[in-house]
Amino acid sequence: MSIKKQFLKTKPEANVTFQLPAEAAPAAEKVTLVGDFNGWDEAATEMKKLKSGVFKATVKLETGKEYQFRYLIDGETWENDWEADSYVPNELTFEDNSVVAL
Repeated sequence: MSIKKQFLKTKPEANVTFQLPAEAAPAAEKVTLVGDFNGWDEAATEMKKLKSGVFKATVKLETGKEYQFRYLIDGETWENDWEADSYVPNELTFEDNSVVAL
């Protein structure tokens, strides 16, 4: 997994690209990116499946903040990003959420 951050020079924003590798969800048909930046809406940010099996999505986020997120695989299985900037406890499920810091 990887998170790529492209900071904009003219605005306090960054284009953040999230990638879930094929080995993290080898049989997945659909993966969504779910986080506090989209209201934890499980349908808001569907990731594109590449020919390599990698799932990828880019979102524009305000800089100077931290965002919690997770990947939802086929609407059933939650996965964290193995290369997240940090992790914080999720009070609902008692698992960790991934964090991206900008």
